[in-house]
Amino acid sequence: MELGNIPQPTYGPGLEAPGSNTPGLLAMAHGFLRLVQPNPLPLEVIDFGQSQIEFNQEDIKELLLYEPGFLVCVAIGVLFIIFVPLVGCCFCCCRCCGNCGGRMYQKQEPGMGCRRWALWASVLLVTAFLLAGGVCAFISNARFSQAVNSTFPNVNNTLDNIRTYLASIPQQVDFIIDSSDVPLGHVNSSLQDIGPNLGSMITSHIRNSTDGALGSLQSLLQGMEKLEATFYDITTSHSDLEELQSQFGQRLDSLRDSLNQTLQRCGSPCNSVSLSDLTFTANFSTIPSVQQQLEALRDVSRSSTVTDLEKVNRTLNTISEKVQEQAQDVVAKTQDQLGFIRQEIRSLQEQLPFLDVEEKVGAFVGNITLVLEEYRGPIITWDGLRLIVCALLCCTVLLVVLCNVFGLLLGPLGLKEGVLPTKRSGLSNAGGNFFMAGVGFSFIFSWLLMLLVMIIFVVGGNVYMLFCESWRNQQLFQLLDTPGLIPGFNLSELLGQEGDTTNFSEIYRQCHQDASLWKTLHLDQRVSLDELLNISQYTGEISMAFEEMNITLSPVSLLNQTQEDMLLHASQAGQPPDFTLTLEQLDQNITQGSLLDLATELEQLAEKTDIDVKTDLEDEARKLREMDKEMQADFSGPLQSLKKNIHSVQSGAAQLEGQTRTALDKANKTQKFLERETPNIIKNETRTFLEQLLHFFETYISWAKSRLTEDVARCKPVAQTLDNVEVIGCDYIMDSVNAFWFSLGWCTLFLLPSIILSVRLAKFYRRMDIADVYRNEEFEMPPAFNYYIIPRPSTRH
Repeated sequence: MELGNIPQPTYGPGLEAPGSNTPGLLAMAHGFLRLVQPNPLPLEVIDFGQSQIEFNQEDIKELLLYEPGFLVCVAIGVLFIIFVPLVGCCFCCCRCCGNCGGRMYQKQEPGMGCRRWALWASVLLVTAFLLAGGVCAFISNARFSQAVNSTFPNVNNTLDNIRTYLASIPQQVDFIIDSSDVPLGHVNSSLQDIGPNLGSMITSHIRNSTDGALGSLQSLLQGMEKLEATFYDITTSHSDLEELQSQFGQRLDSLRDSLNQTLQRCGSPCNSVSLSDLTFTANFSTIPSVQQQLEALRDVSRSSTVTDLEKVNRTLNTISEKVQEQAQDVVAKTQDQLGFIRQEIRSLQEQLPFLDVEEKVGAFVGNITLVLEEYRGPIITWDGLRLIVCALLCCTVLLVVLCNVFGLLLGPLGLKEGVLPTKRSGLSNAGGNFFMAGVGFSFIFSWLLMLLVMIIFVVGGNVYMLFCESWRNQQLFQLLDTPGLIPGFNLSELLGQEGDTTNFSEIYRQCHQDASLWKTLHLDQRVSLDELLNISQYTGEISMAFEEMNITLSPVSLLNQTQEDMLLHASQAGQPPDFTLTLEQLDQNITQGSLLDLATELEQLAEKTDIDVKTDLEDEARKLREMDKEMQADFSGPLQSLKKNIHSVQSGAAQLEGQTRTALDKANKTQKFLERETPNIIKNETRTFLEQLLHFFETYISWAKSRLTEDVARCKPVAQTLDNVEVIGCDYIMDSVNAFWFSLGWCTLFLLPSIILSVRLAKFYRRMDIADVYRNEEFEMPPAFNYYIIPRPSTRH
């Protein structure tokens, strides 16, 4: 009985982590977060349902110990936000007062060119870092918008897989229920053909006992029939030989008389010829008669024994018809129970707990879909604004980079060696002014950038560590396994489970192994399949109906006493007489002498006698040869047949009596067995037939249990959905967020060395108001005055 396999739905492909254009940047951001936050998740402190008033000092201390890295970074960021604008204001005021490099005067010293090029290279390097960070920030900003826009289609595809999964559960249950038609159909078909089915079983069992006896009796009867035919052939051959002997005896006498006359005419030359051999050697009239054996065997063939044995076969062949007639009431009762079994199995759909899970999870998925559709428009709109704002902030970094680049290009192009600082070209002066403009923009926007970086870092970093990192090391599973920590989230209630025994991590692990929902949710603790699929009351009614069924068969009689006596008498009377003398006669020549030899002798004498006698002798020789030929032709067949038949009856009749007694013994034992065991055979075969019917139900019940517990609602799509959520939240969104704040923070930090180096380098390109001429007067003054050499500035107004 083939029940088939549970059809499994086809799901959409799972999400994969997107390829990153800046894998090194993500690795550095993740490494920095792990460095900042190396502590495990404080599960004992986390309670989303607890109000702020209920937090005690110990909980706050635990949280502070969990967040030391973030707190230090926040403190650094706050100091940056406060002190960088303050330092910028002080720097601006100081320069306005002619201090802090605000005085347009540059002291000329040895190695000025080397210092300038060193500063130029440093600014170039810092600018390159700023440009790299700005480009990465732009890319991350765009990727975040792409991630937000792709989130809704990805989530919808994921929810579609869940809907497909939920829709497949009742379909799979219906498949199991519909498969019950297979065993019910087999049982109904077996009941409708109960005659051929059960009847053939009973007939087969009875024939196992009767076929041996019937075969022996039929073989015995065939042997007696063959023996009868052989005895008849012996009688026929005997009669033929007697008739031939009579015919040829007269001809031999006539031929002997004619030869005597011829030999007398021949005279003395023919006196040596003897005619005593012209007589038959055997006397076929002395062959024993087999008429008594033939009559005894004919009594058997004329009796009704063969007909009675054929009647036994016909009686056995009608068992199926009698079973079909006498089992109609049982068939009707059993078919009624089949209807009840079908109704019981059909009600399985409503009693299985899958519907509760499907309904609750379906409602949860529906709510998620509604919420996503409700907030999809505003989220995309706000993300567009965010994209613009972040892009503008990234442009401030590029503005600083642009100022530095112009300064790096214009300064060296406009600066000529040997020209006094007060004589520098406008191109060189423009380069220095660009450096100072970059410094100004850095002071103006750096605190805004740091504020943005700090906010995104605190939020994004904590979300990544709390959700993504905890998900990957499965610390988050422990949080989800603890009931009551997340307000409004109760996994047991969502899945329709009683109590709070549902383990999220165990469900996730088993679903990854594509386990069935029955095993994953331990539904056997809620519902017993043995009780749901219990049809014992109906099978009990079927068994009772079969126990009450009474099948009566026509009596089977192999042989009656008269037939047994007749067969035994035939086996005894059918023994052949003593054919020893007959066989000896048959082995001799037909005549005492050879007719051919006598003919040859006459021909030889004819050569020695007169012409008249010669002709007569030759005629007599010719007659002898012709008679010999005729006798050989006529006697050969009957003689061979008689000899063969005698040997046949001797060998066949030798075992006839023993074979007869053996066959009769088998027939008697079989007859007693049938009289004693036929009711038991009917009962046992009926029970076997019933077990076959019940086996169909047992096979189906076993199959249904195994399919419900192993194949129905395989929950790998659930694990795939959770993996998709992790990919969407972490790989798509949080990686873009982390890359953005890390890139922007990179730029913000490199603004500080950019400010310092740009201020220092701008002095070498800007046009000075006060000139400074360096003179080497060591060779013009006496050594005593070398300690007091003072450069003489020349002023230019």
